[in-house]
Amino acid sequence: MSDRRVAAIPVHERGEALLDARVHGLMVDDRKQDAAGAWAHVRQGVLTRLQQAQALLPGSVQLLFIGGYRPPSLQRRYFEEYSAELARAHPNWKAAAIREAASRFVSPPEIAPRSAGAAVDVTLVDHRGRELDMGTRVNASPEESSDACYTDAANLSARARTNRATLGGALSTAGLINYCTEWWHWSFGDRYWALQTQQPAALYGPVELPWHRLS
Repeated sequence: MSDRRVAAIPVHERGEALLDARVHGLMVDDRKQDAAGAWAHVRQGVLTRLQQAQALLPGSVQLLFIGGYRPPSLQRRYFEEYSAELARAHPNWKAAAIREAASRFVSPPEIAPRSAGAAVDVTLVDHRGRELDMGTRVNASPEESSDACYTDAANLSARARTNRATLGGALSTAGLINYCTEWWHWSFGDRYWALQTQQPAALYGPVELPWHRLS
């Protein structure tokens, strides 16, 4: 995500609303909840594609929405905290190396798809609501997981690889793209999506909306 080509993508803002996935037919987990309910929101175009992906999944499994929109101020805090953690662990690294490494796991705040309402963390659950084996927990860092958080990691069981393929097949068909260092992270309409799909511009940029306007 630290690639200069991502930051160079222009944004042609569509102005779509942030919608609450909890009232639009998706199963939403509350582990990332905040008092304002921001975490449950994504742009309309993202929500529509998540609904399409749900319809493409086998009847025995279901999408679990874990987190969407993140205010720019919170994104900045997460990026700075993870950068500081890496700096403590690698005191000989230069600032550019720390930024690049941090960007594998937390998007730089100025280009973060979450702050545009364009990205979402998802996994799969069975008919009883139990999370399927995906190889790591959601939000496992590269350091914690020995890089098993990478979508195509080699150190996965056959079951985890199959479950990731099921998740990825549905989401990709619906038009979302994966950030390859995080199997759970998918987006549509952001700068990274535009670069990966060779679009001339992103559809969504960072938004700061009063909480009472989120719906």
